Amino acid sequence: MKKYGLIGGALGHSYSKTIHEMIGDYSYELMPLPTKEEFSAFMEKRDFDGINVTIPYKRDVIPYLDHIDPAAEKIGAVNTIVKRDGKLYGYNTDYSGFLYSLKKNNIEITEKKVLVIGNGGAAKAVNAALSSLLPSEMITVKYKKEPGVLTYEEAAALHNDADVLVNTSPVGMFPNVDASPIDLTPYFRLSAVVDIIYNPSVTKLLKEAQEKGAKTVNGLLMLVSQAVYAHDHFTGKSSPDELTDEIYEKLSL
Repeated sequence: MKKYGLIGGALGHSYSKTIHEMIGDYSYELMPLPTKEEFSAFMEKRDFDGINVTIPYKRDVIPYLDHIDPAAEKIGAVNTIVKRDGKLYGYNTDYSGFLYSLKKNNIEITEKKVLVIGNGGAAKAVNAALSSLLPSEMITVKYKKEPGVLTYEEAAALHNDADVLVNTSPVGMFPNVDASPIDLTPYFRLSAVVDIIYNPSVTKLLKEAQEKGAKTVNGLLMLVSQAVYAHDHFTGKSSPDELTDEIYEKLSL
C-alpha cells in the first residue's frame, strides 16, 4: 500500500484527506509536525510515496529534494513531493490551482491593481500566478515592515484604489474565525476579494467584502484543484477538469 498524506504544523482544519480519497483509490493521512525537529526527522526518514506540504514548511522542504520542478524552483515554494526510485521530486500545484479558481470565478486581474496580504510559501505561488495575468500593479501587504512590503497603514494611505485583494495569510482560519487580516473600510474600488482560506467558507474578511459589494471567492476550489494536480503527480495520470468541478460541487453542498 502506497503512503500518501499531508504534512504541516497544524492540520485540524484540513479537508485534504477527504478530497484525496474522493479523487484517487488510495489512503491519505494527515501528519501534523508541530516542531522543526519532527519535520526534519520526517523528511530525513523519507517514509512516504507522495506528500503534500502546507504551512509552515513549503520552503523548508526544498533542501531535502533531489529534484525540483523548474516552475516550483522559480516560485520558491513546494507543496507536492513524489518519491521515485528513492529520490524526492518537488512540485508546486498551488500555482495552477489558484489560476484555476480565478478562471472559474471570472476574476479579472489583467490591468488591475492587486493587493496581496502575506509573503509566505502560499503567497509565492499566488504572486507568480497573478504576475502571469499581467496586473497593472501588485503590492504586498503585511502586519510588519519588511523590504518590498507595505504595512496595512501604508497600503491604506497609498493604495486605497486597489481593484482586487488576495489574502494568502492564515489570519481568519478556523478556529480563529473572528480575526481578519485587514480593515477594508478605506478601499473604495474593490471589485473582488479572494481569500485562500477555505475553513470557514466565509471568513470575516469575505463578509466585510460582501458588505462592500465586492465579488468574493474562498480557497476551496483552489484546494480541490491543487489536490487533483497533486494526485496526477502521485499517480502519473492526467485528470479532467470535470473531476475538480465535481468534487468542488460535492464539498460545497
